[in-house]
Amino acid sequence: MTQSMKTVHLYTDGACSGNPGPGGWAAILNYKGKEKELSGSMPNTTNNRMELFAVISGIGALKEPCGVEVYSDSAYVVNAFTQNWIDNWQSNGWMTADKKPVENSDLWKLLIQIIKIKKHGVTFHKIKGHADHPENIRCDKLAKEAIAEYRKANGIGE
Repeated sequence: MTQSMKTVHLYTDGACSGNPGPGGWAAILNYKGKEKELSGSMPNTTNNRMELFAVISGIGALKEPCGVEVYSDSAYVVNAFTQNWIDNWQSNGWMTADKKPVENSDLWKLLIQIIKIKKHGVTFHKIKGHADHPENIRCDKLAKEAIAEYRKANGIGE
């Protein structure tokens, strides 16, 4: 990260009603106290895909290269970067250590592409979910609301 880069705090969460099932995602971008909320839903998805899509959407919404501090309660998302799973997957041709295809490789590749194309410096932080972290609680609520809206719009009961 260069000194002139803005630092944005990105809070994300994903949710699923059934796994797989209708899913929702949410992201809150915070820059110097100004917030922007994003959320949406998908029909037949998984919780992990929604967690990933929240990060992709948040980073994708940035209009210039930024330092991005990502806060997620998803060990799946955070550990992929902090424990170098991403590097290993790429060097193994998107295969896991036990020679199985990496799940959600389409979204992992998209996330990597967005980070590189937009020239962001991204750091991932694991936070405890639903534990007095206001932005995480808000993201969870937005993701669940997106699922409810999807269900209502498509005539699907709870």
